[in-house]
Amino acid sequence: MKTLIVIDYTVDFVVGKLPCGQPGIDIEGRIAELTETFARQGDLVVMAVDLHDENDTFHPEHKLFPPHNIRGTEGRHLYGKLDEVYGRFEDGIYWMDKTRYSAFCGTDLELKLRERGVSELHLAGVCTDICVLHTAVDAYNKGFRTNVHTDAVASFNPAGHEWALQHFQNSLGAQLLLGGSPYRV
Repeated sequence: MKTLIVIDYTVDFVVGKLPCGQPGIDIEGRIAELTETFARQGDLVVMAVDLHDENDTFHPEHKLFPPHNIRGTEGRHLYGKLDEVYGRFEDGIYWMDKTRYSAFCGTDLELKLRERGVSELHLAGVCTDICVLHTAVDAYNKGFRTNVHTDAVASFNPAGHEWALQHFQNSLGAQLLLGGSPYRV
């Protein structure tokens, strides 16, 4: 069984308080398409969404990034077409709050995947070189076969994005996909 994990594709990470900007906007259609395809097929879709509390000075990101994805704010909503797809398939999509870069850290993600017999992960979202990367590293360490959709990941750091794609492929053995077909960097 396979699972799509959509990581942090929220207003704040696309156009809000910590934005990818145009690269994040450019993947909107592909992320929505992947989510709808996986949901229609009955595959598990996980929305792994960053969550912060306002004025939390104890969180390690506090000194690294401006406040973002604050509980109860518009910035934490899914961005654009993805929000529409989520609304149509909400009953079949698992929403999961996360408070660290990796979708596995401090969450029940591994338990959800193991109880469903999932062995193959498909990753999409932002930022390629931060949260997508840390999720992929944990997936590798936990023995999941990992696919990264290169047309559905983005970062505000072009050099970091390219480095992460090479790292997925060359150090984690992840399959890179472009339009659903294998792709090599």
